[in-house]
Amino acid sequence: MYLLDTNHCSSIIQGDAAVIRRAADVVAQMATCVIVQGELLFMAYNSEKMDTNLARVQIFLEDIRIYFIDQETADIYGQFKAEIIEHFGPKEKSKRRRTRIENLGIGENDLWIAAIALRNRLTIVSADSDFQRMAEVRELALESWLSVS
Repeated sequence: MYLLDTNHCSSIIQGDAAVIRRAADVVAQMATCVIVQGELLFMAYNSEKMDTNLARVQIFLEDIRIYFIDQETADIYGQFKAEIIEHFGPKEKSKRRRTRIENLGIGENDLWIAAIALRNRLTIVSADSDFQRMAEVRELALESWLSVS
């Protein structure tokens, strides 16, 4: 099962032929999550063509499974965040409490996406380097369908 990150969902919504072809091959195994849903909606609300983009996002979201955050996902998130800060952050525990994960090259939303993927044993489909960085701490199944130019 594949968990699409925002960049891949956006590529599909915007009509990227290569990503759409790959998605068509696995459409029954494709999903996203509530975090990506929020990011897509923010992008639409923040765009110059808000009404058009909101409609396109809503159509996309109607046709894809959406994973939510539950207690087990929250537990994985907390454990994984602590592991990441221990791995990449300061060695002094007192300084770790004040360490922002973004300062370690990992977005908070991407950490939630990774926790959802770990909880549900999903392959993350993303071009974000955050996930490769997280994979240095805990094994993550990763793919990117975006063509490298």
